[in-house]
Amino acid sequence: MNLPNKITISRILLIPVFMVIMLVPFNWGELTFGSESILTTHFVGAILFIVASTTDWIDGYYARKLNQVTNLGKFLDPLADKLLVSAALIILVDLGAAPSWMVILIISREFAVTGLRLVLAGEGEVVAANMLGKIKTWTQIIAISALLLHNLPFEFMNIPFATISLWVATFFTVYSGWDYFIKNKQAFVNSK
Repeated sequence: MNLPNKITISRILLIPVFMVIMLVPFNWGELTFGSESILTTHFVGAILFIVASTTDWIDGYYARKLNQVTNLGKFLDPLADKLLVSAALIILVDLGAAPSWMVILIISREFAVTGLRLVLAGEGEVVAANMLGKIKTWTQIIAISALLLHNLPFEFMNIPFATISLWVATFFTVYSGWDYFIKNKQAFVNSK
């Protein structure tokens, strides 16, 4: 297994650690930034989520730099993103920080695209993520990070950055899903 794929797998392995930190009621207290407070577990979870998310860029960088782009990597990388994002979004619904309808919409798109990828993979076609899919992923990561951090530091300026970024992420999620199905419609029809 090459280095980029190991980095991708590390992202998958960080998901349960992130979930435990966010969901187990550890009594680690609160961190206070000026007049704003955040549970220490939420802050640590946010940092862990951000670190795990940056591996998405790192694995892609090394795959291209070392000329180690593989079909396994093309499959695992978007899967790792979807698992991490889905876990974080479900946790945010549980915490009351994200509307369930948006999370259902985002996760439904992820399942639909993953299903299409699996059908195409069964036909011998591996479809790598395109630029719109990457924009979708990064807008989701930014929104989730802002929500996990309780909108800090934007809370100091009364800017609802977390809410705005979640709307942007939802838009790109729907748009990129539509684009993905339109571009792969013929391949999907031919696989029947």
